[in-house]
Amino acid sequence: MALVVAQQVPTSSTMTVPHGPAGVGAARRRMREELLAGGVPDAVVDDAVLILSELLSNACRHARPLCGSESVKASWSRDAEGELTVSVTDGGGPTVPLPATPSVSARGGRGLALITALSRDWGVRTGPRRDVTEVTVWAVLPSSSGFSDRLASSLDLDLAAVDESA
Repeated sequence: MALVVAQQVPTSSTMTVPHGPAGVGAARRRMREELLAGGVPDAVVDDAVLILSELLSNACRHARPLCGSESVKASWSRDAEGELTVSVTDGGGPTVPLPATPSVSARGGRGLALITALSRDWGVRTGPRRDVTEVTVWAVLPSSSGFSDRLASSLDLDLAAVDESA
């Protein structure tokens, strides 16, 4: 007889990570583990982890840590329809996040364009709290298909047929 134990999987999670590269890996691992345990499709998890990486990297590169700490906040949550919202809150910076149009040889500047391609919607919320500005960049991912599935659908491709012909 097999004993099955129900595991309570959170539908939302928030973590504080160091303002720097060290926090990115820890947040990626935790998000992947929690989303997979919650039954989120692999393709959506892959997209979400990439978006989280981009948002955290942008916060480390272009913004200050949260006031009174050397950290930023990463969070993700699923709604009743299964859509996933990923967000990163930092202490703000000299500019508001906007997609760039980098040159072909530029070494960066493609992160928000990538987030635009992977998400259903994204945006920026700013809010002063008692002389402190916090900036939250968020993205919403659809519940059922990852970027490669949506791209194939938009191009009307059958990825299985492409794999078989290779």
